[in-house]
Amino acid sequence: MRRSFLLAGAGLLFGGRAMAQSFSEAQRQEIVTILREALRRDPSILRDAFQAIQEAEERERSGAQRAAIAANREALFNDPESPVRGNPRGDVTIVEFFDVRCPYCKRLHGELAGLLRRDRELRIVMKDLPILGPQSVVAARALLAAQRQGKYVELFDALMSVRGEPTDAVIRAAAERLGIDHARMRREMDDPAIQRRIEANIALARALRIEGTPALVIGETLIPGVLPMAQLEQLIAEQRQRRR
Repeated sequence: MRRSFLLAGAGLLFGGRAMAQSFSEAQRQEIVTILREALRRDPSILRDAFQAIQEAEERERSGAQRAAIAANREALFNDPESPVRGNPRGDVTIVEFFDVRCPYCKRLHGELAGLLRRDRELRIVMKDLPILGPQSVVAARALLAAQRQGKYVELFDALMSVRGEPTDAVIRAAAERLGIDHARMRREMDDPAIQRRIEANIALARALRIEGTPALVIGETLIPGVLPMAQLEQLIAEQRQRRR
């Protein structure tokens, strides 16, 4: 009981201004005195307090993200303009936020490609999130312009397979190799409608508190970074089970 009280006191002091201000100055000083003596006797209390704070913050963040996913479900899963890989009528949908210059996104691309070959009922909604600089924006615009020629996925696969930077020359070479009208694509890259789509993806990522790429959304779960395929396949299986 005493240790729980001490952990709570540490959490109140270190957990933020709003929590600390709920006590009077005399009460705060009393807590500090008690904690100081307790820490002298058992320093592990501080470690446990910080761990408890981190766990509480993670629960709060996860709850906020689940609420944001629910509030933005249509934009995430059913936006008619968003490109789709895999089965357009698949029974499980993954939303992928990516930047073609992101090395972790390229790693994930190979793993998801293998997953799509194994799972013919999987649907992946693509969300260009160019956050790594101006050339990321150029590549995103090229992809969205290529979509108008029915070549989004093909150009995406090509750019994600590039070892170096997706420079203008690399994008052009890939487009011409795929039979994309490069002159038309280049004109349409400057269409304000394409920029609005990119901005909409950025706003959606902010609403979900996405801080980097890649990021996946499946069901009510946001997955930052690269998840081991075994864990992702488990989440897919759980989604299928819920649909039954």
